[in-house]
Amino acid sequence: MSNLHVTEIKALVPSKDFEVSKQFYKDLGFTMASEGGGIAYFHFGHVSFLLQDFCAESLAENFMMHILVEDVDSWWNHVHASGVLSKYGVKVTDLEEQPWRMRDFCLYDPSGVLLRIGQNTD
Repeated sequence: MSNLHVTEIKALVPSKDFEVSKQFYKDLGFTMASEGGGIAYFHFGHVSFLLQDFCAESLAENFMMHILVEDVDSWWNHVHASGVLSKYGVKVTDLEEQPWRMRDFCLYDPSGVLLRIGQNTD
């Protein structure tokens, strides 16, 4: 009998400037748990991703991570209070109700990676 239990899936997020992107995610409140070989392991509570010191032409601008949260208003306020918008010159969208029963907003990281942060509305 085979064991096909998956314990985790992590995105490998591209970065145009590894040092700037690492600091951005730290400033946003993520913990950098380890780094080596051009990969930094970040987590926020029990969720995580890998930031890579690599970015192919236009990869970052076409990369998106969806972050499902319990309270999207708190996250929207947290993003604004964190200082990342002015420090990194990144943009954030307004909170919106989506037709797929979610309320969300988008935040772009310094490489152009889109972070869609949202909460289910039912």
